[in-house]
Amino acid sequence: MTKKIMIVDDSALMRRVLSDIIKSDKRFELADCAANGIEAYDLVKANPKKYDIIILDINMPKMNGIEFLEKLESEKIHQNVIIVSTIAKEGAAETIRCLELGAIDFITKPDSFLETKSRSFSERIMDLMCETLKVPREDNPAAGDQTAPVRSSQDGDMGGPMSYIKVTSFKKCAYRKVGPAANRLVAIACSTGGPKALQQVIPMLPRNLNAPVLLVQHMPAGFTGSLASRLDEMSAVKVTEAVSGDILEKGHVYIAKGGNHLRLRKSGRDYVIELGDDPPRDSLRPCADIMYESLQSLDFDEITCVVLTGMGSDGTRGIGKLGTTRNVYVIAQDESSSTVFGMPRMVAEAGLSDEIVPLGLIADAIARIVGTR
Repeated sequence: MTKKIMIVDDSALMRRVLSDIIKSDKRFELADCAANGIEAYDLVKANPKKYDIIILDINMPKMNGIEFLEKLESEKIHQNVIIVSTIAKEGAAETIRCLELGAIDFITKPDSFLETKSRSFSERIMDLMCETLKVPREDNPAAGDQTAPVRSSQDGDMGGPMSYIKVTSFKKCAYRKVGPAANRLVAIACSTGGPKALQQVIPMLPRNLNAPVLLVQHMPAGFTGSLASRLDEMSAVKVTEAVSGDILEKGHVYIAKGGNHLRLRKSGRDYVIELGDDPPRDSLRPCADIMYESLQSLDFDEITCVVLTGMGSDGTRGIGKLGTTRNVYVIAQDESSSTVFGMPRMVAEAGLSDEIVPLGLIADAIARIVGTR
């Protein structure tokens, strides 16, 4: 059965471009087009179960994309929504708001008509649709292999062309419980669906959490500051975009700056954040594997690694290496609550997870393991 897609965009040219992309794969069908949020809402209201995915612009007349999503949320109408918008590049706050309202991910509209016809743009659209609906790519050369998709975050959005890598199984050291005075750290990785998922984790952490928290969310430059500010407003713990030279404090969440890798080093008795713009790894920057690998030589008594919803396998290799030398406890988000069960699945299949937990219980699991001051 073909998957039905609706396009919502006030640009007739962009509707045509997106329509051609959808029609390029026989498993997808263009079900409807709308020129603004009011038209789209009327179509959804008439048949809420008709559409498998809605491709949505933000800046539109009569009812914009944010207003459309707010309308759906107020009426508890669930839809799989992918944002494709110019504002996704220019308006971080607006984009974060769309993700809070349930949009799965965002892709920036190309700057020129020539770019709209590029393979990279069509691949990003198709990758997200396939991952969202759990449809394997027909042109995936690695189909049938034990591989994991890896996405780019360097093209002005959270996605990018897919590549495939082998995921190795790691033998993790046996976890040992430590006392309340132990030196602890929490390190979280997430990607597609992460901004909304984080709203059910970070605000639920107690103010006196007995550990600092490092967080890698796949996002380009310019977006993680807005994400940090929004989470800080909602949370008892302090949430900031990480800055090179930050000294870790308990009860503080440090979000890797978009477009920068985050590493941790020891300086005297302090743990200090370092940001780097060295090349992406597996097309990712920030990359969670790099964050986890930087912890290998540090003297934490216990590191709680948390892997949330996301496309690909980022985090698996880093946690695998970390777990061979340090005392780690690994929590993976479960499939039913994940927008995309990619990153958590790869951690579990590599034999690294100690718990597979629904999203709503992850904050409780962190607090149980880490404790409070």
